[in-house]
Amino acid sequence: MRRLRVVNGGAVRPVLDLFSGARLTPTQRRIAHSLVEHAAKAAYLSAAEVADLAGVSQPSVTRFAMALGYSGYPALRRELRALTDGVEPAPEGNAMQLAVRGETEHLERLHGQLGRLDDVERAARLLVDSRPLPVLGLRAAAPLAGYFGYFAAKVHPDVRVLDGAGSPLLDRLDQARAAGADAMLAVVLPRYPRESLEVIREAKTHGYAIVTITDSVVSPAAELADVVLPAAVGTQLVFDLHTGPMAMAMVLLQAMCDAAPELAQRRLEDFEQTAARRHVFTA
Repeated sequence: MRRLRVVNGGAVRPVLDLFSGARLTPTQRRIAHSLVEHAAKAAYLSAAEVADLAGVSQPSVTRFAMALGYSGYPALRRELRALTDGVEPAPEGNAMQLAVRGETEHLERLHGQLGRLDDVERAARLLVDSRPLPVLGLRAAAPLAGYFGYFAAKVHPDVRVLDGAGSPLLDRLDQARAAGADAMLAVVLPRYPRESLEVIREAKTHGYAIVTITDSVVSPAAELADVVLPAAVGTQLVFDLHTGPMAMAMVLLQAMCDAAPELAQRRLEDFEQTAARRHVFTA
């Protein structure tokens, strides 16, 4: 990924807000970054100039504009001019800083959302009682599923992370059900892998209760879930930032510990004794 230069100017925020929340491909994100990076003059660049700055083809710039709901790049450029004309420079920071600031805003919303813990506590009860506990996460969600699974295994006796695609995935789902699983955590993040949704549908036909961590209550995975735990993802860089979903995963794990405190404490103590005996850690 190329390095973005520092941008200081009041034009950055209006241009950035124009793309906020839009579901864009990585190529389209590069175009958006180029426009943010050159916010002060973005409204006066031709499609060819934008393509050159972003290192993409000119048709990609046209498709980018249409993905935002415009008839083409000229219509997007007119909107950019309306947003940035007369804007005075202001020390807002560079595009990287603004992306991180956006994550703090997402966490603030998550903070407010957690004022009511009904859904989190319901999800925790479903998951902590499932033996075994399958945790689904494909493509971009695989690292988060693995992160959750690593720590969940310290307090739950049988966690099975399902992060491999293909027919063996459904086999593992069937095996977990045969072993007694009755609930599954599904982490489904944009761009919403079709296979993730297919696995969730298959799980529901076998009687699984589905807890889903996803980016929005209107994501394709939300309508299939028994409990939805939404946490927004950052979309201001070429690839998504998953700070919010990771925080939600750890909140859910804490709630699982609270739902079965004796089990969690016993397993944590067993782990510490084993780790000490094996000299697992240096400190």
